[in-house]
Amino acid sequence: MTTANPPYRLALLDLDGTLTDSAPGILSSVRHAYAALGIEPPADEALRLFVGPPLAESFALHGVPADRVPEAVAAYRDVYAAGRMMENSLYPGILECLTAARDAGVRLAVATSKPEVYARRITAHFGIDPLVEGVHGATLDGTRGSKADVIAHALTSLAASPGGLPSWEEIVMVGDREHDVLGAAVHHITCLGVAWGYAVPGELEAAGALRVVATTDELARVLRGE
Repeated sequence: MTTANPPYRLALLDLDGTLTDSAPGILSSVRHAYAALGIEPPADEALRLFVGPPLAESFALHGVPADRVPEAVAAYRDVYAAGRMMENSLYPGILECLTAARDAGVRLAVATSKPEVYARRITAHFGIDPLVEGVHGATLDGTRGSKADVIAHALTSLAASPGGLPSWEEIVMVGDREHDVLGAAVHHITCLGVAWGYAVPGELEAAGALRVVATTDELARVLRGE
C-alpha cells in the first residue's frame, strides 16, 4: 500500500549501473583506449570499476601516466561517441519503477558522472526522458566532473524550475557506486544504493548508503514509502 506522502519528493538518479547496464560499450571503449596508447589494460575485474566514476580518474588509477590521461580519454571518446554508447540496455523493470515513483508524487532527475551530451542521447534512446525533469551530467572539458559537482549542477537547475527544491531531507540520491554515496553526502543528501550495478561487495555499505535495495520493485516501494 502506498503512503499518502512519500518520504522523498525528489530522487536524483545515477545512470550507468543504476538505470542502464552500460558496461559492454564502456569496457570495449576502455580497451580501445589502452590499445591506442600501447598500454596493457587492467584485468577484467578492474576494468569493471571504470563504470561509474569520472573516466580520467579511472585511467589515472589504472596504469595510465598522468600526462597521457587526456590522450586516453580522447581515444575512448572517439569510439564511444561513434556508437559504442549504445552497446547498452535498460535494467529490467526500470521504466516501471520510475513510472510508479513518479505516479506517487516523487520528482525524478538524472545526475550522472557521464558527460551530459552523451547522457542525453542515452536517456532519449531508452525512453527515460518523459519520466524525468532533467538530465544532468559532467562536462567534456572536465570543469564539472565529480559526482558532487554534478549533483550541485542538478540541484541548481532544479531550484530554478517551477517546482523549486524540496527540503534537503526529502531529496535522495540513487546510485550503484561509492562515489554516488560520497557525492550526495557533500550536499547532506542521503543515498539509496542499488545492488544490481557495479559496486564490489560491501562498497555501498562502507561508503554510508542509507540502504541497498536488491530489485527495481524494492526501489519503487522505498521511494513510494511503502
